[in-house]
Amino acid sequence: MASQQTKGDVKDLSLAKAGVNKIEWAGREMPVMKIIRERFENEKPLAGVRLSACLHVTSETANLAIALRDGGADVVLCASNPLSTQDDVAAALVQEYGIPTYAIKGENETTYYEHLEAALAVEPQMTMDDGADLLTLLHTKHPHMIDGIIGGTEETTTGVIRLTAMAADGQLKYPVIAVNDAETKHFFDNRYGTGQSTLDGITRATNILWAGRRVVVSGYGWCGRGVASRAKGMGGNVIVCETNPVRALEAVMDGFQVMPMLEASKQGEVFITVTGGLHAISKAHIEVMPSGAILSNSGHFNDEIDIDSLKEMSVSNRELRPFVQEYTMKDGRLIYLLADGRLVNLSAAEGHPSAVMDMSFANQAMSAEYLYKNQGALGPGVHVVPPVMDAEIGRLKLESMGISIDKLSAAQQKYQDSWQEGT
Repeated sequence: MASQQTKGDVKDLSLAKAGVNKIEWAGREMPVMKIIRERFENEKPLAGVRLSACLHVTSETANLAIALRDGGADVVLCASNPLSTQDDVAAALVQEYGIPTYAIKGENETTYYEHLEAALAVEPQMTMDDGADLLTLLHTKHPHMIDGIIGGTEETTTGVIRLTAMAADGQLKYPVIAVNDAETKHFFDNRYGTGQSTLDGITRATNILWAGRRVVVSGYGWCGRGVASRAKGMGGNVIVCETNPVRALEAVMDGFQVMPMLEASKQGEVFITVTGGLHAISKAHIEVMPSGAILSNSGHFNDEIDIDSLKEMSVSNRELRPFVQEYTMKDGRLIYLLADGRLVNLSAAEGHPSAVMDMSFANQAMSAEYLYKNQGALGPGVHVVPPVMDAEIGRLKLESMGISIDKLSAAQQKYQDSWQEGT
């Protein structure tokens, strides 16, 4: 066990025991990570690698960090969002597991960036991001470190969008694996994880009844699909807003109403943004919302709701419940903003269920191993998770659930690989 002198900046080390219990509980639901951790302990595939991770500091993330440590990496962890940290978990990582952790729930912007700097102070050889903040800071303020970087990983849709833009501008200087785009990540984490945890966060913050509620979901990517389907399953009347015509068409085919946000704003009661973009809910939308509207976001950054305009349009605001801010508008309407527009599932609840994060973090761990084994082979840019690795994670998850599937016979494999066969 680590001493209290282990580096880090957490709220209260006396919370460590509760954090250990939470980490162990999450681990029960993460059998694939257990398999990887056991292999990492034996093989030490990351021996001596300095790895800095900017992730949501949760009990599931702790299981990833421990596996990376046991694989030989020198891990430093900082928070990727000011409101997503579980303080008891952060304390446990420092006190009980010897992993330097810089994360305090509710930290201000100054502290947030101080923590990012602390994670970079070790001059990492590998980065691991939720939202690309660590990578961006390294590129913009510490370019001298780039030559020492083997590669990085990115786990969010928002982060991959940022990195793709950086690469297009020729500004991404080392290889990054888009963990978010692995099938065993976005099919499950984004759809089932975000779907369940978003409704969980809103419910915990507000205690609303979903049945009969008019719910507006902005964005119909994998996260939006999950949120919309879960809201519908709880009895909500769901409206989807999209800018992509194919996704909008898919939402129609899935049985949802589809309309522009300006029209949806006039009738919605609960608004959930999952676009990864800017101002999905803008001043024009807030102006026509009914009194009592609840605004929430499950995209990575709190830019999806135009909070500055909301503040300008109001005459006063107060906190009614934890993570519920009531804004009184100049015309007397009441608008409620949850978790300051930040990830409501991680701010007001515990984030995704451990069982689904098992696959996401398996991708993270195996991608780190892949980068290390193939250093120098991948050029700067955004790279996919190797399909064979993606499939292996799916196989391990099925195996842990006691489920077996068919395998192609030699003849079937030959037929599938051949172009000569036909009618």
